[in-house]
Amino acid sequence: MSQTLTEEIILDPAKREFPPFDLARLLTTVFAPTEGCRVCILTDFEDPQPMMKDFAFLNTPGHEVQKKAHEVFYKGLRSGVLDQLGMTGGEMFAYIVAGGSNLDHEDVCFDSQGKQLSLDKDIYPNYDLILCVSTYSATAPLTAKAKQFGFRGATLHGLNDIILNSGLAVDYHEVSRDAEALRLALTRADSFEIDFELEDGRILTAWLGLDRQEAQKSHGLCLGKTPDIANLPAGEVYFVPSDARGQFPMKYEDGTLGVLDVANRSIIRSTLIEGNPETIAAHNQKLADDPMTGTLGELGFGTQILPVSGADIQDEKVLGTCHLATGRDDHLGGDILPSMFKKHQNATHDDILFAPHKTPNFNLREVRMQRDGESTAVIRNFKPTEYLLAALREAREA
Repeated sequence: MSQTLTEEIILDPAKREFPPFDLARLLTTVFAPTEGCRVCILTDFEDPQPMMKDFAFLNTPGHEVQKKAHEVFYKGLRSGVLDQLGMTGGEMFAYIVAGGSNLDHEDVCFDSQGKQLSLDKDIYPNYDLILCVSTYSATAPLTAKAKQFGFRGATLHGLNDIILNSGLAVDYHEVSRDAEALRLALTRADSFEIDFELEDGRILTAWLGLDRQEAQKSHGLCLGKTPDIANLPAGEVYFVPSDARGQFPMKYEDGTLGVLDVANRSIIRSTLIEGNPETIAAHNQKLADDPMTGTLGELGFGTQILPVSGADIQDEKVLGTCHLATGRDDHLGGDILPSMFKKHQNATHDDILFAPHKTPNFNLREVRMQRDGESTAVIRNFKPTEYLLAALREAREA
């Protein structure tokens, strides 16, 4: 069913209807051709050997994402999808939890008998498609490994039922079409300005310089035989900032609110608005100890009409939201490499999502694009402006 652009659904994406999730349809759409491909599933545990042996994690409390990987992908492939799509394999392996978003993985992994294997020797060279359903995003490390070993794949961290029944149930040809329409509407911008309105009435403005670079898109299609990794759910347009300055708000995991000061593309300090002063102090200590952790590596805009899932992998793809990210951006074509960080565990790529459910203390008052001497508002109050909606309508009517 094609997406619609009715005012009701734009205001309340939860009212959008989706077809039932269909694993064969998803894999066929994202990965055509699938004929002759050998596929496997990767997941992660803090201690994978005992968890994977005879799938012991299925009878252990917790591990909800890993159980979804087994239920939806492992069992789904073996229930006829492999034969239907002309694929082989279907094995499931687990590696050690990386400990942060997009951190490189340790090489050791385990199969369902608890046997120790090597990702580089036993997995990456021997599979054509790798589906990684994990705790943390593995897009950056898998993108590098895909280029090295020649496989295709998808990262689906934080998988839950809402994502399965919405963000993974859509037609990715339509997602790709919409992402391309918005990419063209935003590409080769000189810069963006983002106004954030705080509860006390203050307006913070962040400026991000882009040097008229071509916008990129995460659109969910990984077609042909070219090594590539799709981040699913997909649906965003993104840039790698060349410069940044100003201020933006931050809501930390414990609920603490802070203001981040930015200069020369990097966060240089955090100041408490409310919450735990120790959280702010810990962030400032990390910035002082390893300044690369504050470097801004991405500016992204959602392109889909989707319900809130509670997981950023989907929620950052919602039309009307935007996100910044700190840390490594080599998987996005950027120049921030893991080797540039003082500590391995700091070489993450961490998204900072601005969305009504995630940051209710901050209003995304306006996002403006500067291009060719003109300033164009693209988002106001977490809603796309007519400029973006017109680009979508034109693409859908073509």
